[in-house]
Amino acid sequence: MTEDRRPAKKPPMRDVLAEAAFALFLERGFERTTVDDIVARAGVGRRSFFRYFPSKEDAVFPDHEGCLADMTAFLADADGTDPVATVCDGARLVLRMYAEKPEFSVQRYRLTREVPGLRTYELSVVRRYERTLAGYLERRWADDPDAGPDAALRAEVIAASVVAAHNNGLRSWLRSGGKGDAGAEVDRALELVRAVWGGAGARPVAPAPEPEPAAVSSAVSDDEVIVMVARKGAPMWRVVQHIESALGTA
Repeated sequence: MTEDRRPAKKPPMRDVLAEAAFALFLERGFERTTVDDIVARAGVGRRSFFRYFPSKEDAVFPDHEGCLADMTAFLADADGTDPVATVCDGARLVLRMYAEKPEFSVQRYRLTREVPGLRTYELSVVRRYERTLAGYLERRWADDPDAGPDAALRAEVIAASVVAAHNNGLRSWLRSGGKGDAGAEVDRALELVRAVWGGAGARPVAPAPEPEPAAVSSAVSDDEVIVMVARKGAPMWRVVQHIESALGTA
């Protein structure tokens, strides 16, 4: 049997630069690390760095561009039978990206908490995911004859809800140091979104029927006894209103 002497495949330069940058951020701190430090560690020139990353901040989040592209492709291929379920599944692509590299994800989370500029950058990335999901919902409902005038607003609200639910579960996992099942945390949060919005589509939500007014018996004895019968769920203000009316105090 002959020995395979082919040289090991080199990692992509983008990954090399991102790993060098992140290692330096952990060693020296984000603010004290320069682009020159990063390229020196990676063994390349400054032009190579800026070919892949516009700024140091981008090097902290090297995987989001690819994830956004994956999400866009996923939504483009979705059958659209349940738009809310589809955007929830789209959000799970982000979770998968984090879960593939738990140690890196936890370290990045901690670094982001320490550097305000990174937190601001992260929020801009989150907003891009949100716009991507909202855009899908708007397109999905664009030709829906039952879509109400608030379809665009509904798309924005649902997308924001999905992102908030996903991030709540994800950050709970990150705060634990990457322990436990990240998917379970996120699934539980997204299930709340589906419970509220699933199946509603772009159709306006009809207001809940107002409970029937409380009924007051007019059978009053000499001792002025009032018999009150109220339907379950009647608001207290309405119960009080009918009591006052029966007593003549309204």
